Amino acid sequence: MSRLFIFQTSFLFFVSLIFVAMTSLPIMASEEGSIARGAKLYDKWFAVIKAEKPKETHPAWPVANTKKKGNTTWRCKSCHGWDNQGVDGAYGSGSYKTGIKGINAMAGADTTKIVAVLKDDTHKLSGLMAEEDFQDLALFVSKGQVDMRKYIDYSTKAVIGGDASRGRDYFDTMCAQCHGVKGDLPKDMKKTLGKQLSNPWEVMHKILNGQPDEQMPALRTLDRQVVVDVMAHLATLPKDK
Repeated sequence: MSRLFIFQTSFLFFVSLIFVAMTSLPIMASEEGSIARGAKLYDKWFAVIKAEKPKETHPAWPVANTKKKGNTTWRCKSCHGWDNQGVDGAYGSGSYKTGIKGINAMAGADTTKIVAVLKDDTHKLSGLMAEEDFQDLALFVSKGQVDMRKYIDYSTKAVIGGDASRGRDYFDTMCAQCHGVKGDLPKDMKKTLGKQLSNPWEVMHKILNGQPDEQMPALRTLDRQVVVDVMAHLATLPKDK
């Protein structure tokens, strides 16, 4: 048996071992993927994990706000806002006014500290989600918040610096398959996307992170200008079906 044959056989065996080892490694979710999932938990955690909707109003929901009750009061966004600013942001007035501060002060905080807050006697989420869920939600709070004041005029609700023409290209290639070119699909969607832009903070949150319990892609990893351009195009779409 020649030395060349032995070398070739040994080399192929070595390469096969490396291939098997690499393909056996667990596929880890990217941090951005975890952040997007955490943002959906922030939106409606019980829909994401397919848990039963809470029936009673959250104990920490302010009694002064009688407009909201039941499972709505258990959604993180209901107290802290789509813009994460709480009383200092878009939810400083309107039907979701609670007087509760935002989560913006927790940006950059250690996720262990954030998880402890989520499980405390105020938030009462302990035992309602798995540890993976708490970690994803905490990661969004720590690393996923976006300063929406850079992209939305709070007095007029207009998108700042968006290119509607360019946004149409993005929308027609990434969004129209599910939403239709007029933004009026799927059929069970109560409001057209054009009308939903009356709440630009919610629209931006969901373009960035997706819709809970739906196959809507999250555009978080794209350049932020893409999201702003898409929103500018939505403003040109019909308001009614």
